[in-house]
Order: sequence, then structure tokens, then C-alpha cells
Amino acid sequence: MNKHLETLMQKEMTRKEFLATLGLGIATVLGFGSLLKLLTGKSSIHNTPSGYGSSTYGGGRD
Repeated sequence: MNKHLETLMQKEMTRKEFLATLGLGIATVLGFGSLLKLLTGKSSIHNTPSGYGSSTYGGGRD
């Protein structure tokens, strides 16, 4: 892994190639995060109450 990263860092590239490589890296990281959430079943959207009625004084059904 370090060898691949070192090779990539030493490679001369144009601005367009750099931005494409950076975009691919970001998409890969976000993709792995989404895949991990899918596999573990954990999502911050469903675990954190929000919106109307989510607080004690929000007018929720009691």
C-alpha cells in the first residue's frame, strides 16, 4: 500500500489528472463509508431524533 502511494506521489501529472485522481480518491472513501453503513445497519439519520416533536417541548404525542 505504501509503495503504491509513494509511486503515485512521485508521478508528474497535469492539473486535470490531479483533480481526477483526487476525485476518485474522495469517491472511494465516501463509497467505503456508505458500504460500511449499509453492512452494519447503522445510520446517523435514524438514530438521532430530529424535527418537529423530537424534543421534550416539541409537541410530540405523550
